[in-house]
Amino acid sequence: MTIRFFLTSVFWILIFSLTGEAFAQQSSTLEINKADLLRGAVGFDRLLGNVEMKHQNSLIYCDSAHFYRAENRAQLFGRVRIKDVEDPITTTSTYAEYDGNTKVAKLRNNVVFTNQETTLYTDYLDYNRETNVATYFNDGKVVDSTNVLTSERGVYEVNFERITFRQNVILVNPDYTMKTNNLIYLTIPKTSETKGLTNIVSKEGYKLDAQNGSFYDTQQKQFRFFDGIVETEESRIKAQELFYDETKAYYEGKEDVRVLNKERQVEVYGDNGKYWEDRKYSLIYGNALVRKYFEKDTLFMTADTLISQDSEADTARYLLAFNSIKLTKADLAGIADSLVYNYADSSIRLFQDPVMWNQKSQISADSMIFYIANEELDRVYMKDKAFSIMTDTLLNYNQMKGREMTGYFVEGQMDRLIIEGNGESLYFALEADTLTQGVNRILSANIKLTFQDGAIRKANFGIRPDGKFTPVQKIDEKVSRLDGFNWRIEEKPDRAAIDAWRKPVEIDLDAENLFNDPDVKIEMPTEEQIQEKLGKSGLVPIKTMLVPLPKKGNQIEVELL
Repeated sequence: MTIRFFLTSVFWILIFSLTGEAFAQQSSTLEINKADLLRGAVGFDRLLGNVEMKHQNSLIYCDSAHFYRAENRAQLFGRVRIKDVEDPITTTSTYAEYDGNTKVAKLRNNVVFTNQETTLYTDYLDYNRETNVATYFNDGKVVDSTNVLTSERGVYEVNFERITFRQNVILVNPDYTMKTNNLIYLTIPKTSETKGLTNIVSKEGYKLDAQNGSFYDTQQKQFRFFDGIVETEESRIKAQELFYDETKAYYEGKEDVRVLNKERQVEVYGDNGKYWEDRKYSLIYGNALVRKYFEKDTLFMTADTLISQDSEADTARYLLAFNSIKLTKADLAGIADSLVYNYADSSIRLFQDPVMWNQKSQISADSMIFYIANEELDRVYMKDKAFSIMTDTLLNYNQMKGREMTGYFVEGQMDRLIIEGNGESLYFALEADTLTQGVNRILSANIKLTFQDGAIRKANFGIRPDGKFTPVQKIDEKVSRLDGFNWRIEEKPDRAAIDAWRKPVEIDLDAENLFNDPDVKIEMPTEEQIQEKLGKSGLVPIKTMLVPLPKKGNQIEVELL
């Protein structure tokens, strides 16, 4: 290769490079398509009447403009419209500034930004055509086919069809109204995601609140709340993560789930849960807990799994509990493997080695049913291997057993006991409630006993009872115990045992709610304030009397000052 050829090649490479740069610069230059009048001024050109300019893929229309040719920017006045010839985006306003170098349009006053079905209304909008990002501040409103969203500030990322709303965000659609301070809305799938406190009120008056944000598919009508609460007229549901399908009326919660039935005054807790609103059916599992609220007292119950059915029919209202049953109330406590609570008659059925304690008595059987009336233990029915133990004033163990037993309570204490089938009774005879005389042991098919402070006061036996009295001097372990005796007081649950299983954290019903805040209208600046602000930045438009001149064909008349 000769030196001359090498230098020639370098020369043409430089020429092509410079030409490419010039072409690139030219492609980003604002161009004048037409105007009724073009007048020169110091540092800029005045375009007057039916102005049309072009920048890359955008056509710019306005009533008049100041074109700073050297700076490649323009100020646009009156009926401003910027239309993208390739994308379905059109922006209108009464004033705008357009920079051809940065590709940023600053639109002010009555701004309308339209992208297919989505329209943004505001008075202050900066639109970067390079990144296709529109930013508004000092109030804006976005409307599409489903929702209306308003906020103080927002960013519309057109390429991603994503709008980020900040400060005093309100989303309104036909089904609900949402308030938050940080919301991301995707215009194509019509989904919204919030950060931080989020409050929703449905058209039916339901309240849906989240402390740590939410996600909502507005078309599928599916919500997901974080540290959320859904409250209706009949129920209140809370979870660390709460999913709600409005169409199916279905809830699903994860971590610290709780469901309150307001009518029944029953609240259930668990690690996870599901609730079908139409069926009023709930499933709670994982360290489950029940609180049944009475006027004077509360019944607590633990289980591995809870199923609640609250149908319209009285016979179909129940609560099922499985495995590790423990329950406690002021006047009773109990354990069992499984349980059925019937809402209609306030009966509780216990299965598989159930044991109940109330004050001075312990009862056990293969299965049992006890009933609550006027918020107190009313009666209990025990079936198969029924065994009752009561302590008297001297802490002796009075014992009864039989195939079936029915016990009746007064003010929380055993008042009378009826034994049917293979009845056996062992009770201590006392003198003035201070001295044990001996032990009575009686066998009878049927036995009826009445008590006072745990001591037997009266006994009625069936036909031909078989009885034996043992004086105190001859009482030993064998004489003082019926077969099957097992005093299990160490298994009796209390509130400490309930709290160790799951200790409910009370809901703060006075927590912050954006619907409680008064609606404040942000005052928009006046035209004079806008002009003053623009003046301080050196962007005040020069007001000129417009004198229309006759056109000469397609030529633009130029008048130099």
